[in-house]
Amino acid sequence: MEKIRWGIMGPGTIAHSFAKGLLALPDAQIAAVASRSHSRAADFAGQYGIGRAYGSYEELARDPDVDIVYVATPHPMHKGCAFLCLQAGKAVLCEKSFTVNATDAAGLIAYARQSGLFLMEAMWTRFLPAVEKVRQWLAEGIIGEVRQVKADFGFLFDGHPAHRLLNPELGGGALLDVGIYPVSFASMIFGTQPSSITSLADIGLTGVDEQFAALFGYEGGKLAMLSGAVRTDTPQDAWILGTKGSVFIPDFWHAKALVLTLQGRAPEKYELPFEATGYNYEAAEAMRCLREGRTESAVMPLDETLTIMKTMDVIRKQWGLRYPCED
Repeated sequence: MEKIRWGIMGPGTIAHSFAKGLLALPDAQIAAVASRSHSRAADFAGQYGIGRAYGSYEELARDPDVDIVYVATPHPMHKGCAFLCLQAGKAVLCEKSFTVNATDAAGLIAYARQSGLFLMEAMWTRFLPAVEKVRQWLAEGIIGEVRQVKADFGFLFDGHPAHRLLNPELGGGALLDVGIYPVSFASMIFGTQPSSITSLADIGLTGVDEQFAALFGYEGGKLAMLSGAVRTDTPQDAWILGTKGSVFIPDFWHAKALVLTLQGRAPEKYELPFEATGYNYEAAEAMRCLREGRTESAVMPLDETLTIMKTMDVIRKQWGLRYPCED
């Protein structure tokens, strides 16, 4: 099978995990990497045997030997970088959160659809074997009607305030960085966005949300209780509670196991480890779509990406939090 040639835009921490995932796919090739610093790009290229390293994103977008670009730049740069690639006729896999706000997401999606180009949000968790098993169980109705979802993702960052996690210029804060995981997880489970949202955040000295909690209400009284943090360690687990049982997902954002508990039965643990770094599954999905001539994934559809961004906009509006790039 002819290899699909990838470009990586933004050689940060998550791009290392993605590159290692690509190396586990025999039908993938990392053709090029780009950074605003040529030395950073060259160093990244050297680590993974990548043939071309660019000191600008424009050069990568113009590279005729790249089929699809993985955008892993800071949040406020997602829109511009993805547009560069789409305008050059490239397919795009764009890191989450997809953009800073829904307006930016809508513009990207509209352009990709008008151009007939593949575009997908890189919500890698959704493609892991354990999470695929969750969707299978829900489709089969094993735990009955889902009534509640609980999910959190928080960690303690104690680094410099100028770091991207705390820097409003770089879209810092918990919601865009880790909050997207529980918000997207609830969207996947319920298949819709909440009809009501109540949320609170601790806005730190740099002006971004250091931690938050949100209560989502859905039709029929269903609830999701979600939280995220970049200055507080949390269990990082998820629960799906139904009328006939429950599913517990330890470390849900990089799930490797599930605990299924059905009424009247003892809990059963299912070990479902992922191969390589786990980022290979979303890449494989993108490549499958390209080979089949699809412009979006049914597992992470663009309409859902857009509605998730709208939900996150509502949450930030409740806090009065805007980023400088939005002014």
